[in-house]
Amino acid sequence: MARALDGFVRVAAVSPTVRVADCEYNAGNIIEAIKQADADGVSVLCLPELSVTGYTCGDLFLQDELLRGAEAALSRIARACSDARVLAFIGVPLARGARLFNTVAAMCGSRILGVVPKLNLPNYGEFYELRHFSPAPRDNGLISVCGNDVPFGMKLIFRCDTCQPLKIAAELCEDLWAPNPPSVSHAVAGATVIVNASASDETIGKAEYRRTLIGCHSARLVCGYVYTNAGHGESTTDMTFAGHNIICENGALLAESQPFGGGRAVTEIDLRAIENDRRRMNTFPGDESGYETISFSLDVGVSSPRRRIDPHPFVPSDESEKRVRCEAILDMQSAGLQKRLEHTKTQTAVIGVSGGLDSSLALIVTARAFAKLGRDLSGVLALTMPCFGTTSRTKSNALRLCEALGVSCIEADITETARAALRDAGHSEDARDTTYENAQARVRTLLLMNTANKRGGLVIGTGDLSELALGWATYNGDHMSMYGVNAGVPKTLVRHIVGYVAESTPALRDVLNDILATPVSPELLPPEEDGISQRTESIVGPYELHDFFLYHTVRRGRTPKSVLSLANIAFEGAYNPAEIKKWLEVFYKRFFAQQFKRSCLPDGPKIGSVTLSPRGDWRMPSDASCGEWLKDLE
Repeated sequence: MARALDGFVRVAAVSPTVRVADCEYNAGNIIEAIKQADADGVSVLCLPELSVTGYTCGDLFLQDELLRGAEAALSRIARACSDARVLAFIGVPLARGARLFNTVAAMCGSRILGVVPKLNLPNYGEFYELRHFSPAPRDNGLISVCGNDVPFGMKLIFRCDTCQPLKIAAELCEDLWAPNPPSVSHAVAGATVIVNASASDETIGKAEYRRTLIGCHSARLVCGYVYTNAGHGESTTDMTFAGHNIICENGALLAESQPFGGGRAVTEIDLRAIENDRRRMNTFPGDESGYETISFSLDVGVSSPRRRIDPHPFVPSDESEKRVRCEAILDMQSAGLQKRLEHTKTQTAVIGVSGGLDSSLALIVTARAFAKLGRDLSGVLALTMPCFGTTSRTKSNALRLCEALGVSCIEADITETARAALRDAGHSEDARDTTYENAQARVRTLLLMNTANKRGGLVIGTGDLSELALGWATYNGDHMSMYGVNAGVPKTLVRHIVGYVAESTPALRDVLNDILATPVSPELLPPEEDGISQRTESIVGPYELHDFFLYHTVRRGRTPKSVLSLANIAFEGAYNPAEIKKWLEVFYKRFFAQQFKRSCLPDGPKIGSVTLSPRGDWRMPSDASCGEWLKDLE
């Protein structure tokens, strides 16, 4: 049996067909919805507002027959679903003394845990709720329902004893649309998931507004948000209801049912990611004042998530979004460099070009910065510096790219200088070890720095975020520059940006496509007969794996076991579990051991939510141990 993913909980928003004022019929459909959710491994189910009676009952809400029928239906649901392993939120009208409330009852198995009343009752346009219902009272209390007194009030949080991060609170329809939604207080009090039982009628443009509203609200509250809307069967006297259900997590739309499309959305919410984000945000307050916590127990394990585990979390999956993202990143990179060139009053940018992906992107960015400044591209000075491992393919591509961009280019063979450096260090050229390799990288950086000094220029760094994470850079070699434009861009994204430039710039297409087809290599060892002998991903592992590990370790704060479980799902069929575990172990060892290189990084612009700048998002001692991480992985 597959191991359950740490911190994932399956949730559902379902809109059963209703008959207005037919509580017995509606109870049957609710029972079916709960049992189906149980069979599907759903732990939290949200049903629409007043789903037991139908939302459009009008003045029938003031009839005792309807209210008695609603409570009897709730009792029937509890009996029929006593074995269901689901926490269900069911919309039902309930009386408390002389006042009637629009509520959701939280039911787990046969137990009604609590009842949450609606605070904001719309009484405008097509809505007349104040005619029938009273707003939620300010303080919590008790309500008698199905023969038991249960907690009643807005300030209830339902906490799962078997999954501590699962803390659920509820609000109803208009509560979300109000200026100060109850869910704000719910999240501040610790709720990680908000459910909303709603009956929002359908009008032109409203579906997109809901998506925007719920997405932004879940981002603001750093929570999972499960929104369930009334659907088929509600009265169409003056309105239609589309069963448009939406599930969001911290700004991301995870699942939705299309309007008039069946009314069922199911996915998983990542509770650990929510907790990690809240922990990082010191502006996210905590205040449980006035809240009552109600415990329940459920097995919430999810081993095969329905939501997609993206193997390339840094790269948008949608092609049009990817193009927009690539253009935005190029703008950020070039704007950062533009400011640095303006501030230093530098007229020349010196950059080493190898014919590889990183230096190609850095050169493109530098050309863009000069264009923004209105400067002649002759001020961009590219140096191609062949040595022991340089192949004719990469050298040719470096020269072709410079010519296509219209920048200045110098070819400077550093072979003799590198040999002299090795002799001075007492190192044999036949010993092709780290010293042999690093001597070449440092000679190149020495030449770049000297050239920049001579011309009053600035050395542009080419190393990317993935290389920084792994420490795949020669200390005081390619590790060093005067401004690193790629420092915030992971390797998987570098490839897509270069591909985007190739696609959108005909003059660069051929050379960039050949660069994209060239294996990633530092080219520090002599080539073999068929070309490049040193392939980076054969040495340190596939960059798509390492970028996945980096994202989930730094951005999501996951444990090694959790990262491994997710990677096995994301890369199923591409890598076997033993390979993934091997490279994950390499990632942790290198990530910890190479921090000293990140502790003295050159300046460079932050691009995404993951950055390793010691002056920005990532502060880590250079001598920290990775023992606990490796222990968890085992």
